[in-house]
Amino acid sequence: MPYQVLARKWRPQVFEDVVGQEHVTRTLVNAIKENRLAQAYIFCGPRGVGKTSVARIFAKAINCEKGEPGVPCNKCHSCIQITEGTSVDVQEIDGASNRRIEEIRELRENIKYLPSYSKYRIYIIDEVHMLTKEAFNALLKTLEEPPEHAKFIFATTEPHKVPLTILSRCQRFDFKRISIPLMVEHLKKITRAEGIEITDSALLIIARQAEGSMRDAESLLDQVISFAGKRIDEKDVINALGILDSSIVFDITQAIIKNNLKEALRIIDELYTYGYDIKIFFHMLLEHLRNLILCRIDPDLLELLEDEKERFKRQADLLGEEKIQFMLDFLLKKEQEFMSSYNPRLFIESLIIRLSRLRDFLGLNEIIGKLEQIEKRLLMIPERPSEEEKGELEEKRIEESAGEEKKEEEEKSWQDFLEFVSMHNKPMYNVIKGWKLMGIYDNRMDIRPNNQEFSISYFKDKERYELLRKYIKEYFKKDLLPRFEIDKQRKKKKKSISGPVQELLDIFQGKIIEEIEEYEEGGE
Repeated sequence: MPYQVLARKWRPQVFEDVVGQEHVTRTLVNAIKENRLAQAYIFCGPRGVGKTSVARIFAKAINCEKGEPGVPCNKCHSCIQITEGTSVDVQEIDGASNRRIEEIRELRENIKYLPSYSKYRIYIIDEVHMLTKEAFNALLKTLEEPPEHAKFIFATTEPHKVPLTILSRCQRFDFKRISIPLMVEHLKKITRAEGIEITDSALLIIARQAEGSMRDAESLLDQVISFAGKRIDEKDVINALGILDSSIVFDITQAIIKNNLKEALRIIDELYTYGYDIKIFFHMLLEHLRNLILCRIDPDLLELLEDEKERFKRQADLLGEEKIQFMLDFLLKKEQEFMSSYNPRLFIESLIIRLSRLRDFLGLNEIIGKLEQIEKRLLMIPERPSEEEKGELEEKRIEESAGEEKKEEEEKSWQDFLEFVSMHNKPMYNVIKGWKLMGIYDNRMDIRPNNQEFSISYFKDKERYELLRKYIKEYFKKDLLPRFEIDKQRKKKKKSISGPVQELLDIFQGKIIEEIEEYEEGGE
């Protein structure tokens, strides 16, 4: 029996075998079960993610003679011929090589005929975006009024090139790139069945190189098996595919962290000597820094094995998020200039040297930490007191600190309370804005007015006093009785200005322009 490549041998034959496209397969199965089939479908997405495979399975499922709804049996005459590609009722057309209007006209003529032995005639057109404008126009008429026995399934990697008139007549399904963990798991399944011993790190490299395409991953695995045989490790994959070892990027980043320019430049020289593309290495370094950033933010965002995540975490902790971000921004700014450089080796060496000078770079958090250390040193007591003195000093410090904190807290609360009163009652605010809070106790608040006679007379009005008490209760969330303390020193006033007059001047920030003496009646 001739050898069959893995990509064909392991092509999914039922919806359950399709990897990473559950949102598509589930919808199609439900449509078949409920007999809600559209006349045309368009499958969009990157290469090698299962578009044509799903189209074939769908064709088998709606034409299957024995299987359950949505599950082709793969044993009946229809299923076998569709799988082998020999069915006259299911035609696969390459849109790139059959793109002219003549081919579409021929399709329109043949579609009139009933299927030979199946329920539906199905046309699968791959890379449909390659059809000419005239071919699309010819196809449009058929899509508008298709016969009941005909179904169309289009596949494309570039849906934006398909005319909107075609898209609007199709049910659209967008296929996703297959995640690295899903791809690694599927490749494990294949290697176990094929009797291949391969390490997880080797499978991870293959999955990364495939860039979300399962078909590419299977083809790369085939290539590695041909090179290394039944036992494969990470080095075999690197040598077979001619790719850069990711550990090189780790090593050069570590050299940058340690400011080991000699080691960093040795790695660049080794890359150049062995003929590796320096520009590919540059983009690997960008990807590496991106992974370090993600590792600091959320390691679950990285599609990596657990041991690799731990390795990234250790290096990310050494650098710090701000340094990593600075390095990444720096390389991104230089990317265009680097890609157009005639001497990429010299350019990358210059970049690595500049990155190595970041050893003295301090992030904001580190700067704050340094300032706090300096502040502590400046405030240190030069002489060491005895243990007894230490205890006394500590007790005194705690008492003073508690007193100061309470005083500061009360002062701040009082100033905020004045603002609160200002928003609700401007005249009252003008009376009390110069008052001082002397203390807050269990059920009272001691306040010292700065304009005593006028203030006290203002609050002799019971309604004003109760309103002040109400504001205090609303703000401090406690029913406190305001009590006014009299400052005896303030009773001494200027001879020419009486107390109440001075207080009014204080409140309204006024001044005496001219004093008029009063004479008693009958005076000289």
